[in-house]
Amino acid sequence: MSTPTNESPVGERALPTTEAELALARAAAAHRHESLYSERAANIKQSAVRDVFEISLRPGLVSLAGGNPFLQSLPLEKIGGMAYRIITEDGLAALQYGGGQGTEQLRSQICEVMAEEGIADARPENVVVTTGSQSAQDVACKVFCDPGDVVLCEDPTYVGALNTFEAHQIDVVPVAMDAHGLVPEELEARISELQAAGRSVKFLYTIPNFNNPSGISLAPERRQRIVDICRDANILVLEDNPYGLLKFDGEPHPTLRAGNPEDVLYMGSFSKILAPGLRIGWALVPEHLLRRFYLASEAVTLCPPTFNQLLISAYLDEHDWRGQIATYRSLYAERCAAMLESLGEFMPAGVEWTTPDGGFFVWVTLPEGIDTYPLLQPAIEAGVVFIPGAAFSPGDEPSNKLRLAFSAVATDKIREGVRRLAPVLERAVADAR
Repeated sequence: MSTPTNESPVGERALPTTEAELALARAAAAHRHESLYSERAANIKQSAVRDVFEISLRPGLVSLAGGNPFLQSLPLEKIGGMAYRIITEDGLAALQYGGGQGTEQLRSQICEVMAEEGIADARPENVVVTTGSQSAQDVACKVFCDPGDVVLCEDPTYVGALNTFEAHQIDVVPVAMDAHGLVPEELEARISELQAAGRSVKFLYTIPNFNNPSGISLAPERRQRIVDICRDANILVLEDNPYGLLKFDGEPHPTLRAGNPEDVLYMGSFSKILAPGLRIGWALVPEHLLRRFYLASEAVTLCPPTFNQLLISAYLDEHDWRGQIATYRSLYAERCAAMLESLGEFMPAGVEWTTPDGGFFVWVTLPEGIDTYPLLQPAIEAGVVFIPGAAFSPGDEPSNKLRLAFSAVATDKIREGVRRLAPVLERAVADAR
């Protein structure tokens, strides 16, 4: 079990967090092979989320850290029967290499899934199946970015994307958000500054629906404007939408891709609407960019796992997957309400939080001047875990924010976790006065 040490702040992305890991790091640094590492390797950092996940396994802790789907609601016996049939009846194909773009059946079904979000013109030939949507982010970096190029992103944004961009030696430039999402004027100003300085800006990475970590959704009136700003500057939009179908009222926000097939590369995933362990996502790629994207994807993974694709196809074909998503929505809406109610009951004055209408997360803001990283250890001692906000922004600046996840936690545990966290935050607020 991971035990925090005084040498490494709990959850820091760049540093190991156990004595064993520290010993391994020292041994590696002393070895003659140290000189063989690429510059890129130095930019590959340990994820804060992964660090805290391991801590979350401790008995008795209430974890409000992990953005996990609630798999207990899945028809596991039925899915098990599908898996058995696939292996026994079609095992030679299921366990063999497959096409690099993904099976035609699954790509057609993915188009049906995207149609639920208003993308009515998607064609299977423009879909590339990937090993999770993060693989699509990695491929996009390989296709579009050289070291030193600029990628724009929301502030805050998904820590996995930040790690991917950093590993490719990309300069990640954040753009401010407010309660209504990415601010168009801030985006315009940032692009103008960068282009005036001669910088090469390749794409905007955005999670417009239930942003991870903030839970904020981009306002409808801003959506087309964001795409137009990027189009005018010849900047591609990478729309990451793993939570899009999980809007609590069942009416998904419009996607950026729906009306902009040439300017938006859309990324989706079965991790949040089915199961993350299957590691299947996809990219809907503008037709003129498809060939290079597909070739780069094939060079990374050769082919997405055939068995996993066949299992998902069977699930989509034989199970009421829309009903399953509705079940997820209901569960997550109830748990989000429990978290918001508990925050209102227990949080001290001066602490604020977002009110998402879908997704997995609530973003908590403490008064200015408070760094939430040092609060993680006292929170663990109090029996609760969260993710400090600094993990979700490029750079090493302290953050007065933290992420709470409600998706995989029962309502009574959510209440208890918030109750345990409140005194830790209350002391921090009092000390900052």
